[in-house]
Amino acid sequence: MQREKKKVKRFSKFMNNKMDYILFITVLILLSLGVVMVLSASAPSALSSTGKSYTYFLKQFEFALAGIGLMLFFSKSDYRFLRKYYKVIYVISVAILLLVLVPKLGKSVNGAKRWIEIKGIGQFQPSEFTKIGLIIFYAGYLSDHKNDLKQFGKGFVLPMAFLIPPIAILYFVQNHLSVSLVVGIVTCVMMLMAGCRLLHFMFAGLAGVAGVALVIIRELLKGDASDSFRMDRIMTFFDPWSDATGTGYQMVQSLYAIGSGGLFGVGLGNSKQKYLYIPEPQNDFIFAIIGEELGLIGCAVVIMLFVILVYRCVRIALNCTDIFTCMVVIGIGAQIGIQAALNIAVATSSMPVTGVALPFISYGGTSLIIFMSAVGIVLNISKHVKMN
Repeated sequence: MQREKKKVKRFSKFMNNKMDYILFITVLILLSLGVVMVLSASAPSALSSTGKSYTYFLKQFEFALAGIGLMLFFSKSDYRFLRKYYKVIYVISVAILLLVLVPKLGKSVNGAKRWIEIKGIGQFQPSEFTKIGLIIFYAGYLSDHKNDLKQFGKGFVLPMAFLIPPIAILYFVQNHLSVSLVVGIVTCVMMLMAGCRLLHFMFAGLAGVAGVALVIIRELLKGDASDSFRMDRIMTFFDPWSDATGTGYQMVQSLYAIGSGGLFGVGLGNSKQKYLYIPEPQNDFIFAIIGEELGLIGCAVVIMLFVILVYRCVRIALNCTDIFTCMVVIGIGAQIGIQAALNIAVATSSMPVTGVALPFISYGGTSLIIFMSAVGIVLNISKHVKMN
């Protein structure tokens, strides 16, 4: 009887400690802003494709509510079971990517097979699950092999080898280079923070440059550079106006939107570029609509919110008492920060188009729900660290 009381007390304490409310509020502000901007940005395209202006908004609102529920659920659940099953999570994270090859289950969108469609439920991108699953796996792996991280073989080559299956599937099966890039960067950040030697990554950087060169050569060998959409994106990046009505169309329209917003924007709901000038403005280029409607001030606020979110993750990670929880928080914070930076860079023509969504803001149920669940895990961990 006494043992049962101790268990109840310990479990109650685990669930009811105070979480990081700054992180919690920051995420809710980003989520609210995202729902509002999806409503504004998607109305014309939703009316054009579905006959109803609020189609995408209503779906995003439902996803937001589900995301909040999952965030609160994971903030109350015992995150420690993740470490116990991190190897199983890795296998699931890789296997789920292959589901796109299952007949009548995998769905092609714009020539890429990245979606799974289940009748009566809807469709989702398995790569979103993989991104978080790999963070949990590497957190567990780096924690269990912390004494080997300085070695080149066991501390660098072996953990990097686990990246080969998911990245190979993402690139060759799903044709999803952007997610491969994000996954690779996040993994490198986690390994460096865990204690792997920087010198090893310098050699890997050279190998990475060689790998990119091989990809470019592979695309060129397919035929003329104009036959490859990746080569088109790279060439367009250097001069979007060279093909302003073709491959450079999205980038040019995005720059028009941001440029016309000025300092304070044209006003919420008053964007002109969302009227079928930018294709699907509620997705990858929603930051351009923010720039047009809310101006430089609105863009700065969004960027500052992401900076606060990443900063709180770093603060929580620095105060963790074990490597596993530290790496989970670092991985999730890096995932959100890197993805946001890539999206904003694309919208402002600072890098070639990658097709990466803006976390918490871009339209998309899978991404939103996964990110909200991940933040729930971070909030859970924040309950058990003493913030300095």
